[in-house]
Amino acid sequence: MKHILKPSQYAVLIAIMLTASVGDSLLARGMSQVGAVDMHHLGLLWQALFNPFVDAGIILLIGFFACYTTALSWADLTFVMPATAFGYVVIAMLGKFWLHEQLSLSRWLGITLIVCAVGFVAGGPSRTEHPELDQMDAGAGR
Repeated sequence: MKHILKPSQYAVLIAIMLTASVGDSLLARGMSQVGAVDMHHLGLLWQALFNPFVDAGIILLIGFFACYTTALSWADLTFVMPATAFGYVVIAMLGKFWLHEQLSLSRWLGITLIVCAVGFVAGGPSRTEHPELDQMDAGAGR
């Protein structure tokens, strides 16, 4: 079945990809500034709450959750999941170029494998189309 999306639905899928990847990257940046948190240094969690990178990351991940649940309300998981899989590529690029992390060949291969596998699943049959919901959106159910 062919997927026909409205521009607003494309925007939600793009928001899923961007909010997850940028939010995770901001959390990583903020927590690297705070330092390692363990049972003997739990006070660092309070310090983390006042780190602007951690705060921005939390806000973006709340936005991710809102977009993700919105997308799952009108699409199958196997249709929504590729947006997060492509977010892995964005995370890898942000990690390499913004956080200056070293990414080994095995990590790049793992990311490629995940993206290919999710793309394979997403290419299968879908029940994303819901004609009865489209009628309700148009006001026919009133």
